[in-house]
Amino acid sequence: RYINPIMLYGKHLGLRGSLEQHLRDKNPKAIELHRRVTALQDEILQKGLIKPKAVYKFFAVDARGDRMDLYDSPSATTPLAGFNFPRQTSGERLCLADFVRPASASTNGAGRDYAAMFVVTCGAGIRELSDQYRDAGEYLKSHALQSIAIEAAEGFAELLHDRLRRMWGIGDPQGMTIREKFQGKYRGIRVSFGYPACPNLEDQTILFKLLDPQRHAGVTLTEGFMMEPEATVSALVFHHPAARYFSVGQA
Repeated sequence: RYINPIMLYGKHLGLRGSLEQHLRDKNPKAIELHRRVTALQDEILQKGLIKPKAVYKFFAVDARGDRMDLYDSPSATTPLAGFNFPRQTSGERLCLADFVRPASASTNGAGRDYAAMFVVTCGAGIRELSDQYRDAGEYLKSHALQSIAIEAAEGFAELLHDRLRRMWGIGDPQGMTIREKFQGKYRGIRVSFGYPACPNLEDQTILFKLLDPQRHAGVTLTEGFMMEPEATVSALVFHHPAARYFSVGQA
């Protein structure tokens, strides 16, 4: 349900146009691709080929200018770590730290804010199995397996973000569709390091230090700050009602 067919078929499997429309039009190539991908998805479920794992945590946070500090508890005096986010140099001059209650508010009795971080993965064993399919000459199956795993991880991130909003008590409006969730029409945002608003991939080291996804989910960080296995998503989650996506390189 949380796998986005537009991304799976369009971005990864090279199908141009709407899958639904192609199926309605009885496009033979689309029908055959859909049949084979659906058969693989059924096999994945029956054999448990994809093994989702996740780790998440809420942190008390406050902001000082462009910096967001994270604390183990609302009453802690020393931060566990912090992120220095870039700010737009023109236009609205937005910064991710703007979506966190400032430290001055917490000292005045308002209390600290909260943010969440998580790592989800659906990639354990996928590369090896994909290589087996490729070596057996099943090239579409090999590529489709990796594509499904990547989009399953993205879908898992969407599902977990949904659960985090409920834990915050800010559930989605009644009747919100899965398509609207894919479009981010809920309160708050989740960003990953490397996104336009937080482009510093090296900040992954802070997230890994605080969540220890290697122990909890089998996810490691390369020297270039990329995550292994490939079908893995990390994110920093904000609940502020005004939070939105932006680029520090645009006005």
